[in-house]
Amino acid sequence: MLRVDKVRKAFQGFQAVADANLTVPSGMVTAVIGPNGAGKSTLFNLITGHLQSDSGQILFQEENIAGLPPHAITRKGIGRSFQLINIFQRLTVFENIKAALIAREGKTMNFFLPARRLFNDEVWDILGEFGLADFAERSASLMSYGDQKVLEIAIALATKPKLLLLDEPTAGMSPEETRKIVQLIKRLSCDQGLTILLTEHDMELVFDVAQRIMVLHQGRTIAEGLPEDVRRDAGVRSAYLGEAI
Repeated sequence: MLRVDKVRKAFQGFQAVADANLTVPSGMVTAVIGPNGAGKSTLFNLITGHLQSDSGQILFQEENIAGLPPHAITRKGIGRSFQLINIFQRLTVFENIKAALIAREGKTMNFFLPARRLFNDEVWDILGEFGLADFAERSASLMSYGDQKVLEIAIALATKPKLLLLDEPTAGMSPEETRKIVQLIKRLSCDQGLTILLTEHDMELVFDVAQRIMVLHQGRTIAEGLPEDVRRDAGVRSAYLGEAI
């Protein structure tokens, strides 16, 4: 589904990502892990077009997407949630989902078709699927942090991605909210067969949901493979300086 090949990105001389390599097989959950400052979020920003790489290739279904803007990458089939919640805070939950559907269908410039008539049934279907129907008319800003995270993932999935990137999906969440997100990830992967790439600091979560793991350290890929192989890797243990993995 996705292959990152020798991708590099520097900021004013600081090498944030250096020769990163990653393979994301179709239909699997792949995790990118690494110590703080390893370059994980930068890598996600490169894949989704929010940053432009200095060199290397980012192949999505064998097409090099490096250099494309975010909206073009989204339309090719890559959805994303962010480390910091990225939703329309002033819109209702219903309107947030509808905005994603309108953008997906390319109707954002049709000024003669009232938005209130568009995609209502599909919005309700998505809200029901994600357990958000009771919040439909609530302002997104009034939702709990965990429910806002679920809404953000629902918005990303409303674009019908083939690949979903989740940037630290449980950061700042309570144990109960974390369990809800874990269940959601498993359902999307197992029941819908969605290809998922995530980065996460919670190692228990990573080894619970990921079928493949890549480890970044100082912007470089130092290990990639099955979870148990990564867990036993001496280089990975050294990079984490004894932290439990």
